[in-house]
Amino acid sequence: MTVVSNKGSNFSLSEFLTSDRPAGFILSWVAGFVDTSAFIILFGIFTAHVTGNIALAGASFVSADEGSTVTRLLMLPAFMVTVALTSLLARYARQRQWSVFAVLLTAEAIALTVFLIIGTTLSPALLLDVQEEYILPIGMAGVIAMAIQNALMKESHGVFKSYIPTTVMTGNTTQLTIDLVKVLSSKLSRSPSEGLQQEEAEALERMGRFIPVITGFALGGAAAAIFILLSETWWSLILPLMAIIILAIAAYVQHRRSSAVA
Repeated sequence: MTVVSNKGSNFSLSEFLTSDRPAGFILSWVAGFVDTSAFIILFGIFTAHVTGNIALAGASFVSADEGSTVTRLLMLPAFMVTVALTSLLARYARQRQWSVFAVLLTAEAIALTVFLIIGTTLSPALLLDVQEEYILPIGMAGVIAMAIQNALMKESHGVFKSYIPTTVMTGNTTQLTIDLVKVLSSKLSRSPSEGLQQEEAEALERMGRFIPVITGFALGGAAAAIFILLSETWWSLILPLMAIIILAIAAYVQHRRSSAVA
């Protein structure tokens, strides 16, 4: 879809959606939604913030819950294997001159579909009898989907100006806080030097990219909590799935547009 502005320039919706900030917002919203949904319904399993499962495994070990400990620890190797396979897929896509961003988004959409199917299939039994044999496959499917997204942020060269995680917000919040300090230091300085002004400009530029990501994750988590409260089912995962599908379509369209221009 292309819209002509008043100035006569072409504005592409696909170009907008796949640009740095909108894409970062959408992906972080998806991660926040999926992570919150899984954590609530799976009784404390992280799918996006996968290293958090190590701390939870320690807590389960202390409480002598062997099944829960093993389940949480298995999420880490599943994550690593998926990242490795996603990286190989990205290499193959680059060799074929395909859009790496579009290909990996498609892989994530497939993984989210599997996550949705497994979740809706096993959740009724899980609600009746909380057993690790139900939690493990659902949680694993969610971790695989989010592992693809983690690798996607590293492998999609040219889409994002710099690597910003969309699944874990600790580092992003740290950087945002540091940049806030830099900006305030420059503003409060009576006679800021040229170097301090340059530092402020760089900090403001980074903040403009970090804020949409952090906001998207928070809104995704809030949306998941609301939908689960209302429905208490896995069907709400259709929303992040649709978001990824739309973004994948936009990436394919933008790649074709760019190839045609070239």
